[in-house]
Amino acid sequence: MSEAEAKSAAPSAEILEWPKKDNRRLLHAVYRVGDLDRTIKFYTEALGMKLLRKRDIPEEKYSNAFLGFGPEESHFVVELTYNYGVSSYDIGTGFGHFAIATPDVKKLVEEVRAKGGNVTREPGPVKGGNSIIAFVKDPDGYTFEIIQRPSTPEPLCQVMLRVGDLERSIKFYEKALGLKLLRTIERPEYKYNIAILGYAEEDQTTILELTYNYGVTEYTKGNAYAQIAIGTDDVYKSAEVVNLVTQELGGKITRQPGPIPGLNTKITSFLDPDGWKTVLVDNEDFLKELQ
Repeated sequence: MSEAEAKSAAPSAEILEWPKKDNRRLLHAVYRVGDLDRTIKFYTEALGMKLLRKRDIPEEKYSNAFLGFGPEESHFVVELTYNYGVSSYDIGTGFGHFAIATPDVKKLVEEVRAKGGNVTREPGPVKGGNSIIAFVKDPDGYTFEIIQRPSTPEPLCQVMLRVGDLERSIKFYEKALGLKLLRTIERPEYKYNIAILGYAEEDQTTILELTYNYGVTEYTKGNAYAQIAIGTDDVYKSAEVVNLVTQELGGKITRQPGPIPGLNTKITSFLDPDGWKTVLVDNEDFLKELQ
């Protein structure tokens, strides 16, 4: 390596250390629904979530609502978006599911059934294991896995996305976002492998579950699921990291770091190598927004 190359490599290595020092947390998942009041009713009555805040932006012709199992300052939540006049969306083949942890899967599934939800897998042990799970769908067709856990600080515990190259995706999320690989699951008999990534242990936080189905390198994104938001202490440094990682592994920055007009919350956004979008949000600005 020449002296010039060594000098340019040193700052890059320093920049790539930033996500390990940063104060990061998964904040919310954003997706679109065809009837906001209907979805709020289902999530609160059938899934047990709380409506945390709701806002209408008539000049931009949309409304949104934030729901979860605890305050946004400390819990992962869902941000539902309703665009005026749009009653349905295409979820696509790439989005997998959200997951809710509960002490009693059967009880929650019965609540879902009673409120008109679609139970697609009855409660029972996972194939080849002892964990009790079920799968249900909300009125828009989004899938929720229901996982039995005696207790958890974070009931809204998982977002699952499908990817075309698991090793590449693991590297991307470790390097670009500082997520830790908690475990991998190989299921050759069912022709899929899974990687679980998070900022803390699986039973303590919301995790990202990436699934690779053998031989499938590309999925349709649809227009329903939008993005995950993650908190950061410095969107500018974080964008520098993402810029370096996308040059190595693919993906691209879609919004340069800076404040949102009118709101002044600093963000940056990017696509991973599979086209999944992440928004990084300034931690201090996010807390001010909540106040």
